[in-house]
Parts: sequence; structure tokens; C-alpha cells
Amino acid sequence: MEASDRSRSLTQVPRRAFLKTAGAVGLGVATGLEGVLAARRAPAFGQTTRLHLLQWVDFIPEGDTEVRRQLVEYNRQMKMEVTFETINANDLQPRITAAIQSGSGPDIIMMLHNWPHLYAGGLADVTDLAEWKAGEQGDYYPHSGAAARLGKRWLALPYFTGAPLIAYRKSWFADVGANGPPKTLEEYKKIGAALKKKGKPVGQTLGHTFGDAPAWTYPFTWTFGGAETDASGKKVVLNSKGTVEAVTWMTDFWKVACDESALAWDDTNNNRAFHAGEISATLNGASIYIYAKRNPDKIKDERGEPMWRDISHFAIPNGPGGRTPPYAVAFSHGLMKYSKNQKAAKEFLKWFHGKEMFGKWFEIESGYAVGAATSWENHPMWERLDEALIPFRTSPRGTRMLGHAGPPTAKATEAYTKYIITDMYAKAAQGVPPADAVKWAEAELKKIYEG
Repeated sequence: MEASDRSRSLTQVPRRAFLKTAGAVGLGVATGLEGVLAARRAPAFGQTTRLHLLQWVDFIPEGDTEVRRQLVEYNRQMKMEVTFETINANDLQPRITAAIQSGSGPDIIMMLHNWPHLYAGGLADVTDLAEWKAGEQGDYYPHSGAAARLGKRWLALPYFTGAPLIAYRKSWFADVGANGPPKTLEEYKKIGAALKKKGKPVGQTLGHTFGDAPAWTYPFTWTFGGAETDASGKKVVLNSKGTVEAVTWMTDFWKVACDESALAWDDTNNNRAFHAGEISATLNGASIYIYAKRNPDKIKDERGEPMWRDISHFAIPNGPGGRTPPYAVAFSHGLMKYSKNQKAAKEFLKWFHGKEMFGKWFEIESGYAVGAATSWENHPMWERLDEALIPFRTSPRGTRMLGHAGPPTAKATEAYTKYIITDMYAKAAQGVPPADAVKWAEAELKKIYEG
């Protein structure tokens, strides 16, 4: 994943002069979602209302630009001041925790993974919003729904999703005899080893970072037959033959094929390394390709040519059990229970998540973000994208969730937050015997699930 600017950004959309009296009266007659859609305007409230929206820094910079444009449009239509704040995704959880503990902060906060389960006590019920969106846009991906729903109550409003794929340099793979993506992990190891000998290793983080590390280590565990818990989600079953084999294989892959300095990389380091020509492949969203194409004068290959032409993507190759199940990150918006403007926030979210506004943002994302509803797979945009981006269209299909084979509970989120699965691999990569690394991880999981 990538962001060209990881610095904190705080933008308050300026207040605009409200509509003339006659227009305002007319807008006030049509309230609720029907009025919003019919008038193509946001609903008016009696007094100036302030909302604070907190999200990550988008790895597609133009995406944040579009959000700001939309908020200007929204404020222009009503007495509203919407503050849009962006921070590094790795800083979101500390902000959420602090806001809930203090009872103050942003009204709406972006949630990743199944965080809504962990913060359920601090989130307002948004069942009405989730049901409205499903009615307008169709069924959600199963994991998008599971991440945001607890029983019949919706804890957050599903926003978007997408499973990362492996971005790779086509010409470099061809130089070592690979004229296409590897089909198995063994093929990938062979290619990676040959490239590392040429000074072009695979770049893969095993650090405490929100996306790239867990999106590699969780599927890797699954494809060898490992799992955190049984189907009930109550019994830890991590210490198994499959998990030990997964850690053993990854340890060897790390040594023979990977950039071993990447142990503590976050979700931005691999993008910079790829664009600098330091690594041959890395698990990532579509942002490496998109950023390179949109900045051809900055991102060039060793011949001085635009690098994007030499980039394509493939899914994590098949493991011993066949297809490697992907892990697609679910994104949602949580409406905070402490918010004093919940009615206004819900009306804003209806407008922001509606087909028209979301569709404009979705097209700018160009495959980096896939809609939380499966209907977005059929959007005409996909027919216009470069071939290298098409695999992202269906990347969320078949994803498993944190806590597999159990449900994505708050305990599963806690285990993710503590990076237990990722640390299991990191310890082995640093010399801990794989069997011991697995035993350590199981003991840590038991403290959460069985303690």
C-alpha cells in the first residue's frame, strides 16, 4: 500500500453562505434520504451543525482530494461545517481508543478489519443505515458484513474492501525464466531466490503495521492448514502440524528470497522500495501501479522509462492445500456513541455512501478500493482499466476473516491488534525455531480466547 504523503492532514471545509430563504424552505420540506436523493441536495438542519470525519491517509492521494471536494459540495448545500481529518492508518486505533475513553472526538471514524467488534461499546447503532445501503446497492461481501455486524445490530456502515495482490516487475521475472506469475509457492520461492541473487529480492514486511503484514501472514497460515481457533471460536488450535509447516516454509523463503531488512517495514516502505527499484515483488494494493502510472516522470525503471508499464499483479500462489484463501481488509465508518450530532451524521453518511458520491470516489480509486457491496464488481469502470488492474475486481471473493476458523469476534480483533500471528513469523525469521514460535503464539492466543 502507499501514500505519497504520510503526514497528518487536518482540513476544515470552509463554511459557505447558505441557500437563499426560498430555496432553504423548499429543501426543508423534503427531509430524510428521499429528500436528499430527489433534490440532489443535503437536508437542512435548523442551526449550523458541525461534524468531524476521521479517516486514514488514502494510499491514492487523489481519493482524499475527491473526499474534500465532496465535502465542499455538501457544505455548500446546507448549514454545515464538516472537518475532514486524515492520519496514518497505524495511528487510527490509538485515536479511537482515546476518543472512546474521553467521550469526545470525531463524530465518524473509519474502521479497518473487524475493529467495530472491539469498539462495540463505543459505537452507535447504524442498523438503519446498513439496511438502507444494502437496499440501494445490494448484498455486502460476507466479510464486509461480518466485520461490521454483531448479531442483528450493525456496529458500523460498510464502506469498501479489497484484497492485496503481489505487484511484480514483469521483465525482472522474465530475466530468471518466469514469463508469467508463479502458480505455486514453491515456484515463487524459486523465482525469488534467483532474483535475490541478482540483488532484486522480494520485499515483505513482518512488522507491526495494519495491512501488508497480516494480509500475508494470515493467508499463509491458512494455506498450510493452520487456524487460530476451532469453528466455535472458543478453543485455540494454532499449534498444529500445518502451522509449524507454514512457519518453517516462510522462514526459508525469508532467508533465500526476501529483503531481510524489511522485518519492521510499515505499509509505506515496500512501496518506496518498489518504486526505487530495490525489490522485485511485494504484497500490496493497487496503489504501487496507480501511483507509478499517474507519476510517470517520477517513477521510472532502470532504463529511465515509466515503470508502470513493467508492473503487473498476481494473487498469493497456491499452497499445499490448493488455492491460498485471501484476506481482504474490510473498511467501514463507525458513528461514535458520544457524538452529539448523530442525526446529522447519519444523513451525511447516506449522502456520502450513496451511489452517486461513492461512485465518483470509486472511479478515482481505479481498483484500489472495491465497494463493500458485490454489485460494484459490475461497475463500467472495470472495462476501462488497464489489464494489470483487473485482478483486483474480484480480489475480495472467498476471503477468510481474522479468528478463522471461528467468527470475527472482538477477541480475534485483539489478537490482530497485538500482532500475534505476524510476530510468530517474525520470531522465526529472527532465529527462533518454528515450533517454538508457534508454541509462543498459541500461548498468547490462549490468554485472549481462553483466559
